[in-house]
Amino acid sequence: MASSHPAPRPAPAGVRLRREIEKAEAEGVARSDMTLHLTLGDVNQLMRDRSLPVADISYVGGTMSYLGVEIVRGGVPASVLRRAEAE
Repeated sequence: MASSHPAPRPAPAGVRLRREIEKAEAEGVARSDMTLHLTLGDVNQLMRDRSLPVADISYVGGTMSYLGVEIVRGGVPASVLRRAEAE
């Protein structure tokens, strides 16, 4: 018999991305060494999420950032937090 429970909804983009950023930061990665490569859907979620503090998202010089991490829009099948390569 099939389960009648629907699959749980994924956490909102803001929540998921905040967790990823905080995890990387706890591992010693500076926010300036991170880049969020987001699907257009996740970018739209961030821009429309009224539960996020206004200070969490910024637009400076044509660049969108979330929690101080630069966002690259689109071009990926799934959103990912990329860390700068160690030199």
